[in-house]
Amino acid sequence: MGTGTSTSTGTATGGSGPVRVLDVAGAPYRRAFELFLAGTDEKPRTHARLTEIAAGLDRRRVLLDVGAGEGRTTAHLAQYFERTVAVEPSAAMREKLRLACPGALVLPEPIAAAEPPEPADLVHLSHVLYYVPPGDWLRTVGRVLDWAAPGGTLLVVLQNPESPCMRMAAHFTGVRYDLRPLAEQLAEQGPEHAVALETLDLRYRTDRLEEAVDVAEFMVNVAELAAMDPLPDRGELTAYVERHFTRPDGGYAIGHTQDMLTVRRAPR
Repeated sequence: MGTGTSTSTGTATGGSGPVRVLDVAGAPYRRAFELFLAGTDEKPRTHARLTEIAAGLDRRRVLLDVGAGEGRTTAHLAQYFERTVAVEPSAAMREKLRLACPGALVLPEPIAAAEPPEPADLVHLSHVLYYVPPGDWLRTVGRVLDWAAPGGTLLVVLQNPESPCMRMAAHFTGVRYDLRPLAEQLAEQGPEHAVALETLDLRYRTDRLEEAVDVAEFMVNVAELAAMDPLPDRGELTAYVERHFTRPDGGYAIGHTQDMLTVRRAPR
């Protein structure tokens, strides 16, 4: 969600015409992402849960953040570990990542080519599987799980398919993501590992319709959006926001519940 790499198309913010495909290096993406961060409770609530997960580990020597993005969450987790390794193939994101986590070893390769130098006690794979075909999820996560040390934990984060945010994305793009089948496959393939799936209820709020629509546009920027022809209509997106996300007391609220899948590798 919201991390596509195609160029921005369509009209300016607040106009009519098609929904824009947002480039992570472009100003429209940056504005929408900052609006989202300013209005959501995601970072404080997610970081609090990540702190609990880190505290429950047997060892905290190495953190591996796969798809670290601009590094805000990486920096939060890094304080609990002796060493931090981050995998981030986007050059635009790596610039910000290095500023946020100057002590981290940053690997620029994609998952299929990355070779972390040592096993990690926590492997964090957050909002990455949107850009992996669902048929490749098990293979991809299996590769990432191999980077966890014995007794270490893999944490996979993705939007819950029944959240208002993802129902909106499915309405306009037909795309739906669901971690539950992956959790079941992992439990079947590796019964020696402990597999658990939990949800974290999160919300974005704003008093301004224009900002709510910009964030909704960010939310429907699934990886498949760039290939859609025609693109969804921005006017219809605005109407959807007004119909589904207007609060009784004024303003707008968009729920974006996250699924958090944990896989703890068996000790040797």
